[in-house]
Amino acid sequence: MSHTKLSFLDLLTALRSRRMLVVLLFGFSSGLPIMILYSSIKIWLRREGIDLSTIGYMSWLTIPYSFNFIWAFLLDRYTPHSFGRRKSWILLLQIGLIFSFILLSLGNPQANIMYIVAAGFLLCFFSATQDISIDAYRAEILPESELGVGSSIGVYGYRVGMLAASGFGLWVVDPDTLNFTFNQMFLLMACFMSVGLIGTFIAHEPKVDTTPPGSLVDSVVIPFKDFLSRDYAFWTLAFILMFKMGDAIAGSMLGPYYVDMGFSNKTIAEITKGIGFFSTMAGLFVGGSVIFKIGIYKSMWLFGILQAFSTGVISLLALFKTKWMLTIVVAFEDFSSGMGTTAMVAFMAGIANKRFTATQYALFASLASFGRTFFSGFSGDIIKALDYFYFFIFCSLLAIPGLLLLTKMRNVQKT
Repeated sequence: MSHTKLSFLDLLTALRSRRMLVVLLFGFSSGLPIMILYSSIKIWLRREGIDLSTIGYMSWLTIPYSFNFIWAFLLDRYTPHSFGRRKSWILLLQIGLIFSFILLSLGNPQANIMYIVAAGFLLCFFSATQDISIDAYRAEILPESELGVGSSIGVYGYRVGMLAASGFGLWVVDPDTLNFTFNQMFLLMACFMSVGLIGTFIAHEPKVDTTPPGSLVDSVVIPFKDFLSRDYAFWTLAFILMFKMGDAIAGSMLGPYYVDMGFSNKTIAEITKGIGFFSTMAGLFVGGSVIFKIGIYKSMWLFGILQAFSTGVISLLALFKTKWMLTIVVAFEDFSSGMGTTAMVAFMAGIANKRFTATQYALFASLASFGRTFFSGFSGDIIKALDYFYFFIFCSLLAIPGLLLLTKMRNVQKT
């Protein structure tokens, strides 16, 4: 895997550019809906007394994140408006997200859980499809020398969006703060989507040297054939699937875990989302800096080991249910997870062929999320069988296959 070295002046110039600002705003637009789906809805359901198994199965709402590569070719093949291929798709999908938030705000889990499922699934569909467009936009707008920095900036925005959804959003529904209902909070999230809209209107459409696919066959068959014809293609897909699986499955049940450990919405918001946000930002900064210094391959070894260890540390909260332990667990987990995410995003962007960026990157991102989408559905049942302590130990051990597969990634090259 090639690694282009930048001077410090080049780094500062990249951070001041409009494209980096747009990447930041688009990151926010991606992070906002995903944490409603992965965290806020589950906390809402647990507060309403919904069973852990049912909450675990709610992870399957997010299945579009794992299979969005199936329709990703449409975003390479068609341009909905003269606004530009990438920009027009992003705008349409952001409007769909706003509509989905409004629908979700009308739900009542005790009266009709299937309505929540339908509204949540629609929210996820638009979010997963938006991710295809945004990932393709970032990979096309950034020169190869800025992929590491740009990936880090994008994840910064992503984490701010996550904080707005499951941090500030959770904080406002606590009786000791603004005492919003969850329904009112979802309407607030619809308003926050305006941040992404601003990014869309100030963005430049990427100028790509290659010609978009001319037919549906070219759009579907050639991108997969292009990747699968490479050396190490199978190992690369297996690695992407496994690298963050344990971390992702553990993260899928953190919200109910904090609720069952006796923490209030206010405490969860302030510690897990407030302190967690700053520790994640630190992790992203350190992650981007380390990648910049030693390259993606070596960084993934370091980050992968730390990520596995931090997942195991989460189990300690089941033994010591204090705010101090919660703070330590959250800070360490989010710091290491932020570094791992930065490396994975840079890795996937770096191996995508720019002619089929949307399709290939969507395939990679789908595999990366498959663990938290499919296997997380059984997390509630696993917790009921093992209890929380052994569940997080189990998730920590799931990092081992990904680390073993990493040995195959040194020679992976972009074509």
